Amino acid sequence: MTKETAIKLFEQKQVRTHWDEELEKWYFSIVDVIGVLTESIDQQAYWRKLKQRLKEEGNETVTNCHGLKMPAADGKMRFTDVADTEQLLRLIQSIPSKKAEPFKLWLARVGSERIDEIEDPEKGIDRLMETYLRKGYSKEWINQRLKSIEVRKELTDEWENRGIQKGQEYAILTDEITKAWSGFTTKQYKAFKYLKKENLRDNMTNLELVLNMLAEASTTEISKEKTPKTFEGSRKIAKQGGTIAGNTRREIEEKSGKKVVTKQNAKQLGQKRNKEID
Repeated sequence: MTKETAIKLFEQKQVRTHWDEELEKWYFSIVDVIGVLTESIDQQAYWRKLKQRLKEEGNETVTNCHGLKMPAADGKMRFTDVADTEQLLRLIQSIPSKKAEPFKLWLARVGSERIDEIEDPEKGIDRLMETYLRKGYSKEWINQRLKSIEVRKELTDEWENRGIQKGQEYAILTDEITKAWSGFTTKQYKAFKYLKKENLRDNMTNLELVLNMLAEASTTEISKEKTPKTFEGSRKIAKQGGTIAGNTRREIEEKSGKKVVTKQNAKQLGQKRNKEID
């Protein structure tokens, strides 16, 4: 079972969902998922008993779940307990059902693969390449994508050396770089390509990837030379690195007469490649 197959359940119509634009997370109605995975005639009662048992076991997932208003059977908006993808997969592990078993097996295998990758990073690279090939990407694009991961790692290593905090500070600096070269913040860029949870770089063209790499590599080199001591210093350098790639983008657009940043996403790129093969 692949990740795509595993979460196919969440796309079924009987499972109510909510996309949080700010947090960039999907939320799923827990009782609806229980209804899909169990034969219980009263999903609310099943969830109450499951929630009570998990709380007694000290399960923090239940505590972190919250309520959202979603359309009920009578058409009215009513509060229902929801969970994000990670929380929901954890809850599924606690549901004793034959229908839930494939998900549990998939989670166990993913965990095992992740441990293998930590012990031997080369396995992770091989597995990533196989995943991209299955999705229909060309080997040329995959090589670019793998290189972009290496460039990104060098940048985050440099940020770590400068005392930049992972999470929000990384996101702010990434936004500065992205906006300086593409004209979009990361969120705006994803919206432009009609993306939600999908990885932005996985939906870039070869040229977009190259310019993004140039922006990040430039930022890394400038940071190594200037050794900024503050977050604002790193922020200024992020703009400088992104601007180098931004100037290159504008020059390419001027000479080619075409926009570099496009609405093309992975699905469209895959369709285009398939037509070329046919």
